[in-house]
Amino acid sequence: MSRVRTRYAPSPTGRMHVGNLRTALYAYLIAKHEGGDFLLRIEDTDQERYVEGAVEIIYQTLKDTGLIHDEGPDKDGGVGPYVQSERQASGIYLEYAKKLIDKGEAYYCFCTPERLASLKETVGGEEIMAYDKHCLGLSQEEIKANLEAGLPYVIRQNNPVTGTTTFNDEIYGDITVDNSELDDMVLIKSDGYPTYNFANVVDDHLMGITHVVRGNEYLSSSPKYNRLYQAFGWEVPVYVHCPLITDEQHHKLSKRSGHSSFEDLLEQGFLSEAVVNYVALLGWSPEDNREIFSLEDMVKEFDYHRMSKSPAVFDMTKLKWMNGEYIKAMDFEKFYEMAEPYIRTVVKKNLDLRKIAAMVKTRIEVFPDIAGHIDFFEELPEYDAAMYTHKKMKTNSETSLKVLTDLLPVLEAQEDYSNDALYAVLSRYVEENGVKTGYVMWPIRTAVSGKQMTPAGATEIMEVLGKEESLSRLKAGIKKISDGI
Repeated sequence: MSRVRTRYAPSPTGRMHVGNLRTALYAYLIAKHEGGDFLLRIEDTDQERYVEGAVEIIYQTLKDTGLIHDEGPDKDGGVGPYVQSERQASGIYLEYAKKLIDKGEAYYCFCTPERLASLKETVGGEEIMAYDKHCLGLSQEEIKANLEAGLPYVIRQNNPVTGTTTFNDEIYGDITVDNSELDDMVLIKSDGYPTYNFANVVDDHLMGITHVVRGNEYLSSSPKYNRLYQAFGWEVPVYVHCPLITDEQHHKLSKRSGHSSFEDLLEQGFLSEAVVNYVALLGWSPEDNREIFSLEDMVKEFDYHRMSKSPAVFDMTKLKWMNGEYIKAMDFEKFYEMAEPYIRTVVKKNLDLRKIAAMVKTRIEVFPDIAGHIDFFEELPEYDAAMYTHKKMKTNSETSLKVLTDLLPVLEAQEDYSNDALYAVLSRYVEENGVKTGYVMWPIRTAVSGKQMTPAGATEIMEVLGKEESLSRLKAGIKKISDGI
């Protein structure tokens, strides 16, 4: 078998859609699993959709995700150029289109927009246009005269109208269509640029691409690809079509969903490694049903034959869970570097931010979650005295008031406000009074945080707040309970 070569061929039209990221990832994994080559090709022939800065986004995304290409515009592997507009400028596509004309597999079409419009008809509420091969019958003299007169033209594929064409996909199997359904698609547009379909075939062949990975929305046009390969006498590559990705409501994932692009997800506080891991499982399942994979693990385990035909649901709850697992496993220094900006937006006081970061590391799923966990450090929130009542801890306003009142002078006398020292002080009180730890810790934690849920225990919070602020909050707690009784 020849060396496996795959490609990712994005159009520079903006941010990288999750579906495109999956295509790039699967193409990368197929190549690397077999020790092959992964190519980057920029398909920028659709000038109307071109977005300034989009090429830079492509490079940045591949870098952030670890999908490092072996060949591309910046890494010449001998089959360049790797940018379609540059290939277009060299005349490659017109050259190959004319080869098909010489073989009778394509033809010049000089039909005016008005004539083409007259061929349109509405079927099932949808407007379609099937070309009637009008220009196929032009004589060589007519063609020459039209070209010399500078009449606008396109070059069309000459598909048969009888028989069938069978296309094989590794995931969806054999797909057979009647040739009568195959329109004579345009290969070269009137502006001289190739269509997406034609440029793909020519470039994939010339670059030695063995496996083509793309979304299943291209399944219907695949027989036309086959016919082009056959017309040239070229070997057809292995096709791997990926299933549709939907949102939780089973609608096609769109920009309106807010998480349709890789950049959207990064901005929402997701880690690139977690996103890549999650996207890999949108349509592929490993043999052992494992869920957490490094990119290196995926390269070893990925088998495209285990891809599904069914649509994959982009489940934000599942992605958040997975992201949380990655955050838990992160090196603390790396975590702190990423978490610090989120902490500083909430905590303006001169507190130990590293200790605050350590508190939330195992409790968050995405970085923006941090704010809701730590806002009480900056300012004690308004809270109801009813919070002091906790059935499980066997506390109420009266017992809480006694605990706080008893411990206030003890904590005022305490100089060492480290977590261990404070915990020892409170533990002595627990032991002396023959009560459960929670009986004491609950009212203390409530007083210093004003919250039912906190990322750390009472003594850890007090350590960060310091003696003065802790005592101030304990006194406020005593007053709140007293006023309510």
